Amino acid sequence: MVLHPRMVLRTAVAVAVLLGLYFGTALLDRHVAPVVEASLPWSAVPPQGIEAAAQPLGTPPVAEESEAYKLLEPPDSSQPFTAYDPCRPIHYVIRPDGAPPDSEALVHKAVAEVSAASGLQFVYDGPTDEAPSNSREPYQPDLYGKRWAPVLIAWSSPAESPRLAGDVAGLGGSSTVRETGTPYVRVNGQIDLDGPDLAEILVEPYGPDRVQAVIMHELGHVLGLGHVEDPDQLMYGGPNSVTELQDGDRAGLAVLGSGACVPQL
Repeated sequence: MVLHPRMVLRTAVAVAVLLGLYFGTALLDRHVAPVVEASLPWSAVPPQGIEAAAQPLGTPPVAEESEAYKLLEPPDSSQPFTAYDPCRPIHYVIRPDGAPPDSEALVHKAVAEVSAASGLQFVYDGPTDEAPSNSREPYQPDLYGKRWAPVLIAWSSPAESPRLAGDVAGLGGSSTVRETGTPYVRVNGQIDLDGPDLAEILVEPYGPDRVQAVIMHELGHVLGLGHVEDPDQLMYGGPNSVTELQDGDRAGLAVLGSGACVPQL
């Protein structure tokens, strides 16, 4: 017998009410309400545990000991850092409008480098027409289905993304969420790349390496790395000639690849 979705929803609500009456509101708030909320058509969060495995999908490699990295501050000061759930893949899409020729391969190479250094597993979902936004929603079921929206890597310009003006070649960051009793977790991110600027760099000597370095730098921000003052690191906050992950970058990414698995989200 196949139940109509409305019947399933009514049943879930009825069960939630009965459990709340029997066991009290603590159980209802912590365990039942999130499940029911995610089932509602207007929910702002996806159903719990989508793609969550029982164990991390990868393991961070043993990195050379270094303190030349900085982790972005979490919303909760009692939490040492925020990271992506290592028990789930990180999906990403590319908005190709304004992309320099042959630049897609550089994006995938940058993702592969960061994945190898962190142990986090990435999945490419293909191109998208979603435009970058300072107020991007972390959950977009109409566009990406009932899971957290993927990391958006968008080729853009200062006209579309004003924060790319001047010497800024890229921007990167992530959204964090948490459920009651769980740590904050990064669930999706966005990278804006200055297409016109990077197209000029691409044709210069060692241009592809430099463009790939910009993408890796922004992926570092997406995963939770901040700027450092050491100019020999890729995550240095100013201009430098570094085009590969260095000891501090790798040490920081290894930490970020060891975050908690949170199937409650």
